[in-house]
Amino acid sequence: MTTIGQDDTMDLSPVFKLKSLENAQKRSKKVRLLQSLFEPKQIAVIGASPNEGSVGWAIFRNLLMNGYLGMLFPVNPKYDSIMGVRCYPTLSAIDMDVDLAVIAIPAVGIPELLRECATKGVKGAIVISAGFKEVGEEGAALEKQIREVAQTSGIALLGPNCLGIINTDPKVSMNASFARRMAIPGPLAFMSQSGALCTSILDYAAGNHIGFSKFISFGNKADVTETDLLGYLAEDKQTKAILMYLEDLNDGALFMQVAREITENTGKPILAIKTGRTPEGASAAASHTGSLAGTDEVYDAVMAQAGVLRVDTVQELFDYAMAFGNQPLPHSNRVAIVTNAGGPGIMTTDACVRYGLKLSKLSDQTQNKLKEILPSAASVKNPVDVIGDARHDRYAAALDQVLKDGQVDGAIVILTPQTMTDIENVAGIIVEASKSSSKPILASFMGLVDVSAGVEILRQHGVPHYPFPEGAARVFGAMHKYQRWISRPRTTERIFEVDRGKVQRIFKKVVADGRDALPEVEAMAVLEAYGFPILKTELAKTADEAVNFAKEMGFPVVMKIASPDILHKTDVGGVMVGVKDEPGVREAYETLINRAKEHRPEANVWGVAIQQMAKKGREVILGMTRDQTFGPLIMFGLGGIYTEALKDVTFRLAPLRCLSARNMLSEIRGRRILEGIRGEAPVDLDSLQACLERLSQLVIEFPIIKELDINPLVTYANGASVADARIILKRATS
Repeated sequence: MTTIGQDDTMDLSPVFKLKSLENAQKRSKKVRLLQSLFEPKQIAVIGASPNEGSVGWAIFRNLLMNGYLGMLFPVNPKYDSIMGVRCYPTLSAIDMDVDLAVIAIPAVGIPELLRECATKGVKGAIVISAGFKEVGEEGAALEKQIREVAQTSGIALLGPNCLGIINTDPKVSMNASFARRMAIPGPLAFMSQSGALCTSILDYAAGNHIGFSKFISFGNKADVTETDLLGYLAEDKQTKAILMYLEDLNDGALFMQVAREITENTGKPILAIKTGRTPEGASAAASHTGSLAGTDEVYDAVMAQAGVLRVDTVQELFDYAMAFGNQPLPHSNRVAIVTNAGGPGIMTTDACVRYGLKLSKLSDQTQNKLKEILPSAASVKNPVDVIGDARHDRYAAALDQVLKDGQVDGAIVILTPQTMTDIENVAGIIVEASKSSSKPILASFMGLVDVSAGVEILRQHGVPHYPFPEGAARVFGAMHKYQRWISRPRTTERIFEVDRGKVQRIFKKVVADGRDALPEVEAMAVLEAYGFPILKTELAKTADEAVNFAKEMGFPVVMKIASPDILHKTDVGGVMVGVKDEPGVREAYETLINRAKEHRPEANVWGVAIQQMAKKGREVILGMTRDQTFGPLIMFGLGGIYTEALKDVTFRLAPLRCLSARNMLSEIRGRRILEGIRGEAPVDLDSLQACLERLSQLVIEFPIIKELDINPLVTYANGASVADARIILKRATS
């Protein structure tokens, strides 16, 4: 699965500009500190051991035997030398500077050891040892100690409970881990919270000739986080694409800001697996938005907003990585298919369309040239079928012509192993074409045994290979979407003229009353202050007041119970629509009050809200919930009472830029309802977009808002009307 938007970028409102600058300065300082982890001139391995099979033995051996170019110091008071290298009893006994300490001793001794590192002037530490927060309260207390020591002394600390770091840069050649093997050099950086996953991936990558610039297991993140590592990798010249396995994020909003800066400013793609796709972890919420903002939906939305490609599996991660790390991005979505079998060509065509690609229409010049060089039975249209007896020369001629065509942005080359097919030679010509072309080439040699030698050639030379062509089409589609994202037009955040003072007064009263929920009349007043098109709403405390308000508005009217304790009014029968006259208003008033007392006798009932009757239109929902990891999340979708059942919604992180808000309108499955069906006029999308942007501004400027629903917002061909709203504030103690 690829989740990425065309203009889903984040910007900071002016309120946060200074904070953003301060954060950028802190990140720059941390990136410089991380050089001690990746590019140390001297390494001390504390807990090094000559005992084969121990962690200390594996780490020291990996550093010694994989060509590390700096000074190496084993530290262990039990030994005079390890593997022929002088061993020191303590870190302090080393009579030279030490940039990096790799630590593999019992957890209980590490806080004091880090203090010794600080005294020694050590700049970085990799704590391999387990026994910290993953084992309970005592471990968590130890982890807090090492975090405090690292942060007060300025040591960049990776871990604890991690595999370590591998840097394949030939100027460093460092394997500071206890992995079984050294990574193959290559353009990909990989980071993971799971050390066990790292060892499996190293083995998988070696078998598939996948190379890494950096390979990082960061464990518990006591100090150095995934965001810090992203900042370092953004500046790493050996890294062309960044791969991540994440279980949680320390600071989601900061992560997304840094990730967006990388994808926008460097063009380096970030591919991420984020575990936790189930809704069990979502907390109970009082609003529709809060209920719908499950963990998975939130991560999908905000990763898309930062240009991060979220994938489902490790296989998919490396399917994408091989292409992003080794091939140029396509300029557009026009793809040519070259195949020696008609059926697979049709399969690939269907897959290309499914993943948002177009089959290039080859020029007459290209088709005429193909007619000259291919047999009469061949197809010179796209897909180009060189037919089953094709050898490498026919593939070479066909691929050369389609890549020269200005209507082609890249190629998928399919091979099925016929008796006549010289598979290894075909692989060779694809490799040569890839080296000379500025357009991406993906290959699918279908099969397993017969094609294996050719596949090996492709992989060794950076040509992405997929066992079946649908995989190639999926990856090409992802490359196209990413290219659209990095080349999209940039928009800015709109700031509207609003009445902030009125909102402050309303919230001040709510807090003073000891409440956290605003009944509809208060919520509507807040939205009116921010320029939303609201239906006129008045609070009636008696039946007579209800009649007077209804006469002023004009019949028919809508009547709703008004109580800060009854947020879901329809659950208690607290809404009556289309009340036509004065007797009806009186009867409805008494009915609503009685229903509230019956269903919620403890509720503080203020009276009944009288509201203008909305004209018939199409109902949508706008909302916000303040996520603990990411901050304010804006929601948009089809509205009404079935919102949670249909779940046809989309999310973005506030603040919203203009086109990001616009994109939300087109992402829901029910967008055709808004566009107009069976002769209906489309709704006013400009008005809808403005409402989303106003909502974004409101929740950014008032962090006290915890959850907010506008449901429904009734939309028309011209304009819209807020028919109902609820706002929930943070409690003072939360």
